[in-house]
Amino acid sequence: MKFTLFACAMSLLTGMASAQTCLSDAPETASETQFVDNGDGTVTDTDHDLMWMQCSIGQTWENGSCTGDADALTWQQALQQAHGYEFASLDGWRLPNVKELASLTERQCVRPAINETRFPNTPSDDYWSSTPSLSDPQRAWVVAFFNSSNSIKQKDLFVFVRLVRTAD
Repeated sequence: MKFTLFACAMSLLTGMASAQTCLSDAPETASETQFVDNGDGTVTDTDHDLMWMQCSIGQTWENGSCTGDADALTWQQALQQAHGYEFASLDGWRLPNVKELASLTERQCVRPAINETRFPNTPSDDYWSSTPSLSDPQRAWVVAFFNSSNSIKQKDLFVFVRLVRTAD
């Protein structure tokens, strides 16, 4: 399906939620083959040697999909949540750095800008990284899964979280 400026503008003007939109002639940046489904709510990114939770914090992996609502946390809460987190009988989960998190973005798509097969029901919004701002100690880097952009946000804002660990 071709992404059109008109369709994007119309969905923004009408306030309607829309399905993911992708450019059919743009190269993939996070292809399905890059991620090996481990069958337990995790995928392994073979390009970057990382294992990702398929769901956002607050969602539940159920019948091959992420159910429920993702939790929005402050940056400090996100760091604390990751500390000692256990999922799929694995430990070592952590908040990803901004480069790791950005590697998940599918730049040919928007709303959300992520591979929906491997990361179902991902909110089209900002996600915390562990990377603090170098110029402002009150801010940290986020990646927007609305459009693949990244920016810095106040650490006391409530933002979504997805955890990562180094692949074994």
